[in-house]
Amino acid sequence: MSPQLILGLIAAYFLILIFISYLTSRNTDSETFFLANRRSPWYVVAFGMIGTSLSGVTFVSIPGMVRTAQFSYLQLVLGYLLGYLVIATILMPLYYRLNLVSIYTYLEQRFGYWSYKTGAAFFLLSRTLGASIRLFLVAGVLQLAVFNDLGVPFSVSVIITILLIWIYTFRGGMKTIIWTDTFQTTAMLLAVITSITLISDELNLSFQGLVNTVSESDYSQVFFWDFKDSKYFLKQFFSGAFIAIVMTGLDQDMMQKNLSCKNIGEAQKNMFWFSVILVFVNLLFLALGALLYLYANAKGINLPAKGDDVFPFLALNHFSSFSGIVFILGIIAITYASADSALTALTTSFCVDFLDFRNRSEQERVRMRYIVHFGVSVVMVLVIIAFDILNSESVINAVFKVAGYTYGPLLGLYSFGLYTKRPVRDRFVPIICVVAPILTYVISSNSAEWFSGYEFGFEVLILNGFLTFIGLYGISTKATDLELAQEQL
Repeated sequence: MSPQLILGLIAAYFLILIFISYLTSRNTDSETFFLANRRSPWYVVAFGMIGTSLSGVTFVSIPGMVRTAQFSYLQLVLGYLLGYLVIATILMPLYYRLNLVSIYTYLEQRFGYWSYKTGAAFFLLSRTLGASIRLFLVAGVLQLAVFNDLGVPFSVSVIITILLIWIYTFRGGMKTIIWTDTFQTTAMLLAVITSITLISDELNLSFQGLVNTVSESDYSQVFFWDFKDSKYFLKQFFSGAFIAIVMTGLDQDMMQKNLSCKNIGEAQKNMFWFSVILVFVNLLFLALGALLYLYANAKGINLPAKGDDVFPFLALNHFSSFSGIVFILGIIAITYASADSALTALTTSFCVDFLDFRNRSEQERVRMRYIVHFGVSVVMVLVIIAFDILNSESVINAVFKVAGYTYGPLLGLYSFGLYTKRPVRDRFVPIICVVAPILTYVISSNSAEWFSGYEFGFEVLILNGFLTFIGLYGISTKATDLELAQEQL
């Protein structure tokens, strides 16, 4: 498949996104950019959130990890269901009751100024790193498929990637994102289903044969019960629950979409349907991973050692040209569905949480929003280039590792705020939220030696949140009767 053909496909794809942006960004203001005027249909939000929550990491890393982890990732996904239940029944009613634009303003009302700024800062750090790492994956694939042959450096291809996202999001914001995510989720699902179908045809498998072959393969084990294994069920399940809570419920990006629904009832319907669909979509990706390895074994193909490279390697070198086209469109769709909303959410958080946006005229808001949107784009470019130089592990592991250390303080802050009535000494909160991740790293690095061979995996997030909670308790005081009455109001 020629680089020129791939460039043509990318150009056509972005023309569609820009057309959607044109239709949705007419007569927009800051309320449109941030919350789509709170008129988003819940079923459209639910469907579009599938693409946002998955990203190109899912498209490449999850199929690639099947060789070493089998279907154990599904344990994590099942834990998501518990996390989404907590979000729908506890966090979302709180956000709607307080009529929030940035969800971190809750921390100001509950604890004070420094807690608010600390929570917002940790979101900016976490989402910038997470979104950049996800974009790194698709930028790397496009570099291999297109830009290397054209002699274009990786840094230039990254700039082009971010620039394309900026073009179709800088005006319409969340209103545009809701509809572009719907289009991109559709493209992603079609790509996955088409890839599974094409591989099944190559292996001469009917639908029932496909199901039987995957389920009977060495890759299909879901549940693991060895306590010391990083794939142990309870570790994966509860890690999944807490990952869902922090990466959706405490994440401005994901909650901004939910807050764009008309009311709390529609937002909850969105969350419940989204969570159910997400399980089946992840199962599709795992089945695709098993088929990739079964195909390579049947054809005698030597695969790359790194799991992240398996799907791109087969799609671009051993499958038909049509399969390669499907792969390119799929990874572009799923990655940009995640990255474009992250760019909008980061802009929203910085404007609302750090620039006193609410007390400015609409003309000032528009000017500042454009500047911040551009600035966030530049930062993401720099992070991607740095990650390319420094990283040596699976991208999905890198994403969850970053989440464990950067979302942990948010988990501790919200847990303490929701489940205790104690006020804290607000000026000490930033210190607690910095110390907790450092202690988490020290404990995690030495866990095998200190805890009889036990090794921390994704549950570093739980440990980090727990340490933050304990630290907050240490700087808290007993609530007075007046404070309790104000809390109830």
